[in-house]
Amino acid sequence: MRTTPANAETTEDVVDLLRAQHGRIRDLFDEVMDSEGKERRKAFQQLVKLLAVHETAEEEIIHPMARRLPGGDGIVDDRLAEEREAKELLSELDGMDIEDPRFLKSLDKLRIDVLTHARAEERYEFDRLKDQFSPAQLKGFAAAVRAAEATAPTHPHPGVESATKNMLAGPMASVADRVRDLIRDARGKH
Repeated sequence: MRTTPANAETTEDVVDLLRAQHGRIRDLFDEVMDSEGKERRKAFQQLVKLLAVHETAEEEIIHPMARRLPGGDGIVDDRLAEEREAKELLSELDGMDIEDPRFLKSLDKLRIDVLTHARAEERYEFDRLKDQFSPAQLKGFAAAVRAAEATAPTHPHPGVESATKNMLAGPMASVADRVRDLIRDARGKH
């Protein structure tokens, strides 16, 4: 069942944008789990990229804003710990053959972890951000998230879970990831 809202790409509210991306992530997990061969590989590559850019944008834009909320440091620290664990498992999966018998079992663990993490973000960060910031500010945050995603690495980089670390390591990782993606795509077309 598709859970991505129709207006996911055009929403101007950061909370709506991130919730829509969470829906797309759920859809992609389903596509990977329910497909085989080339279709599974393609869906998994899309999932890896979306998770990587989505988490980078949250780490650079959303988490720093959430830290300003009462109790925000604890909330964000919990989310960052979850993100690091997910990046480690995603990185392992990213290097694994999708036909490996361990792939689907590991993917299902990642799916449960990521969806639990997304629910916590929505409940403890997103809802509170929506209450604390004006529609104009939420619109500005959405533009900032899109800008961060446009230059984010497209593969997981465990250990880079803060805005500062993303700003320092992100540009080089992004270039390397995007070259890697181009090479992979070029090889896949032959």
